[in-house]
Amino acid sequence: MGSIVLLDLMGGVALLLWGLHMVHSGILRAFGSDLRLLLARALGNRVSALAAGLGLTALLQSSTATALIVSSFTAEGIVGLMPALAIMLGANIGTTLIVQVLSFNISAAAPALFIVGLVAFRSGARSRIKDLGRVSIGLGLMLLALHILLGTLEPAENAPAVRVFMTAITGDPVLCILIGAAVTWAVHSSVATVLLIMSLAYAHFVTPFASLALVLGANLGSAINPVFEGARRDNPASYRLPVGNLLNRVVGIVLVAPFLHPLADIFQAWQPDLAKMTALFHIAFNVATALIFIGALDGIAALMTRLFPARVQAVDPARPRYLDESALATPSLALTDAARETLHAGDIVETMLRQVMTAIIDNDRGLVDEVSRMDNSVDRLDEAIKLYVTKLTRGSLDEREGQRAMEIISFAINLEHIGDIVDKNLCELATKKIKHRFQFSPEGAAELSEFHRRTMESLRIAFGVFMSGDVNEARKLLAEKTTLRSFELAATERHLERLREGRPESIETTSLHLDVLRDLKRIHSHICSVAYPVLDAAGASSQSTEAATELLSSSNPTAHPSAN
Repeated sequence: MGSIVLLDLMGGVALLLWGLHMVHSGILRAFGSDLRLLLARALGNRVSALAAGLGLTALLQSSTATALIVSSFTAEGIVGLMPALAIMLGANIGTTLIVQVLSFNISAAAPALFIVGLVAFRSGARSRIKDLGRVSIGLGLMLLALHILLGTLEPAENAPAVRVFMTAITGDPVLCILIGAAVTWAVHSSVATVLLIMSLAYAHFVTPFASLALVLGANLGSAINPVFEGARRDNPASYRLPVGNLLNRVVGIVLVAPFLHPLADIFQAWQPDLAKMTALFHIAFNVATALIFIGALDGIAALMTRLFPARVQAVDPARPRYLDESALATPSLALTDAARETLHAGDIVETMLRQVMTAIIDNDRGLVDEVSRMDNSVDRLDEAIKLYVTKLTRGSLDEREGQRAMEIISFAINLEHIGDIVDKNLCELATKKIKHRFQFSPEGAAELSEFHRRTMESLRIAFGVFMSGDVNEARKLLAEKTTLRSFELAATERHLERLREGRPESIETTSLHLDVLRDLKRIHSHICSVAYPVLDAAGASSQSTEAATELLSSSNPTAHPSAN
């Protein structure tokens, strides 16, 4: 009998955790890309930051998830420490709201939630509708899990052995707090732990005093997880937010723990239903903690800054800046991080392309060596981006997310090809020109500089198209491709005219001149590749298979037939 009860209890907890996971993942899939905007707009003052944290966590149903997201923002310098701490105060309140709702007997709503969720998930034309269907199913599973827990605990209420065991482990407040913290740390959810405590209190397995102590432990445990998961050992500053939030929780628990007995009497007199009493204390503790610490956040932020100073490190351009492993569970956030990292690689490619032309025109050997070193950074970033997106695609992505993942990988590969053309071709041409001390004619140098300027402008447009998906800018990019093709033909014709005139500079640099034009044209083709997915998605692409074939034919960056 005891083993069956234990098995049913574990099954109920597992179902509760899975339902919570479905709510969490569904909200992130539906609104993940908007969560950053919510946080960014709410950092004007600590009160609005607290409200943002409350709203965000009420949606996610996980203060741990909020802590991990905000910790990564704080470590990157996107969010200041003081508003981040205010967000966490709000997050601690937000995680109590679902507990308040579920403290009422609404298990009869579970079948309706299952039906609505299934219809939305199976027939939703847009991914957001499917994701909200997932949320509805998750809520239904949570209600069903609570019903199972209450039904499992009810027949065991009068079992003497169970009552003796529960009395033994919940008689001491410190032990209760440690048990609550350990359970929450193990299941990564204070919501699930508090709901379990509510079920135990409702079935009279624990005393009102013990249920309050266990709730304190659940609040402590939810603050421990981000310390181990949201911080990076190579960046002490990443510990500031999770440790600061943990400090707030610990101080709050120390202040409340000595008064648990009178508090239990007060709350029980106010709310005789022990499950509702537990939920009421849970929200009261977090609201009180927020009110106590909201005015002291500047001092806490200063203390955390002193305890965890930023580590001064040499900037390694090849090191990924934005590929947050903790975001992989949230495709929309992970794709945003991968796109930002791709732009990081693009910044290096832009610098390479700008400096290599200076090296070619001015015969600067030092710039040639510098550009070659940059290409190694681009190669490493390209590999990191592809690995990160590959990890992401191992999970379940909807059609829109899968398409975006492929766009990111494609653009990263094209940037790497551009870097290779610059390194292996243009740098080689610069070295050859420097070695033989060649000089372009003034007209030739002006033509190459103009072609290069327009290529650089197209690269900047491509960055915007990659991030915004602007159809008009994509059309503009492909129109420039056609214009530059005509420009190349005209420049080649003018160069041949100078050869016919017998211009000495043109004669000695003819192969260099034509090779630079050809390589810049190939680079421009890789730049324009970002426009095709945008136009295809909008049904506005007028490019034929011939254009795609042309792009593929120029994708081998090392091919450099001799023009001598």
